[in-house]
Amino acid sequence: MVKSIVLIYDSHCSLCCGCMKWIRLHAIRKDMFEFVPCQSDERKYRFPEISEKVCMEAFHVVLPDKKVLVGEKSLPEILCRLRYFKWLAILFKIPVIHLFSYALYRCVANSRYIISRTILPLTQEKR
Repeated sequence: MVKSIVLIYDSHCSLCCGCMKWIRLHAIRKDMFEFVPCQSDERKYRFPEISEKVCMEAFHVVLPDKKVLVGEKSLPEILCRLRYFKWLAILFKIPVIHLFSYALYRCVANSRYIISRTILPLTQEKR
């Protein structure tokens, strides 16, 4: 049996929450991921080594062996557990992809509240 991995995310960010919902929707199995908000008491209790300040800078993935991956480094681990997107994980073995994914992830992570405010009104208009 494959154990789930823990995704620690910013629950105050609608972009982050949307990403977690999308990951849950595309997971190979329902129990593939466990989602823990960065701001929660559960995160503080289970993962005290991950401070809220650090947690708010990027999402964290905690693997079953307790290894912690941060930001873009966690993307291949997430992708290989998603239905239809598993094949994308292989792209992260290409050296130049690491530079690109780091730059793109940092840009999105640093602007996530602006992106959230821009996207959220659009999604509310469609209702």
